[in-house]
Amino acid sequence: MPLRHSTVKITAMLALTLAISAPAFAQDMSGMDMSGHDMSQMPGAKQSDATTMKEGEMDSMSDEAMDHDMHMGNGAMKNMSLHMAYTDLRPANDADKARAAVLVTDLQHALAKYKDYHVAEADGFKPFHPEFKQQKVVHFTRNWNGLKAMFTFNPNEPTSLLYERTPDGGYKLIGAMYTDHKGATLDQLNERVPLSVARWHRHINFCIPARGTDMKTADWTKFGPNGSIATKEACDAAGGRFYPQVFGWMVHVYPWETNPQLVWAH
Repeated sequence: MPLRHSTVKITAMLALTLAISAPAFAQDMSGMDMSGHDMSQMPGAKQSDATTMKEGEMDSMSDEAMDHDMHMGNGAMKNMSLHMAYTDLRPANDADKARAAVLVTDLQHALAKYKDYHVAEADGFKPFHPEFKQQKVVHFTRNWNGLKAMFTFNPNEPTSLLYERTPDGGYKLIGAMYTDHKGATLDQLNERVPLSVARWHRHINFCIPARGTDMKTADWTKFGPNGSIATKEACDAAGGRFYPQVFGWMVHVYPWETNPQLVWAH
């Protein structure tokens, strides 16, 4: 009976989280022109060619469940540092190295079956905007894993799988992405993946155009994840809506990298 009660309670919490978090930022992001932004190489979503996201495309996703690393690509990196924040590396120690090594080894075994991306899709991992052909790396995300990651950490169940496009139109598995919720402390992140080994990151200081703005004609040199606006004051002056942080914490791991320095590269 206690186990059943606990399961019901957690399910209710997840449903409440979705209900609260989904409308606000998803509504702001829907319709945003992300042209020139490689959604895998631009995380904190968790978020391409000259394609505009359609209205309502992201409405059903919570900001935590859609944690996608959003590093800039295609040379459009001028303002990236304004919108990214990383954890500092803590002093290296043998215990952390050993713990990280176990994570990597276990992940290799857990992800082996997903080298066939069809298996990943069958297990509920969905590619994030696969139509954006400029993405060299595509996130296959399982939203349920992202939701569970808000409450607990299972190193064998990453939120996203990272696939590199292959010339034949398929995908090659190269890594995975772990996530945590926005409010996670540094010590909590360290409990999941040692901060002496990896640098978690988050996406910050987004200014989104005012509601009613035609997203196709908005000035994306000022707004969005690569915009020049990175303070609330500047965003207010431009008539936008400011988000100090979007999505949650993220960290990439490339368990098959032979160079140790690239295993936890960000």
